[in-house]
Amino acid sequence: MELTVYSASWCRDCREAKRFLAQHNIPFTEIDIEETPGAADEVLENVGKRAIPQFVLDGKWIQPYRPGRGFLHAEMAELFGVSNS
Repeated sequence: MELTVYSASWCRDCREAKRFLAQHNIPFTEIDIEETPGAADEVLENVGKRAIPQFVLDGKWIQPYRPGRGFLHAEMAELFGVSNS
């Protein structure tokens, strides 16, 4: 499994997504869209909007949050096969 997380330091949902991954010992590579040239454009090209966090799991783009709802703990726990605690 190869997981990349597109995020930014100021993003609350990004921090929650990384906390979830760390809590469940899920390894990932982080790409900060503010620090990595072209990263924000890559998100826009693949998602159609500048929305973070974004997971790229084995090449598939996944939005792990919903606006107004926050990080999707139950859905991501199911996706990664971990407990939602």
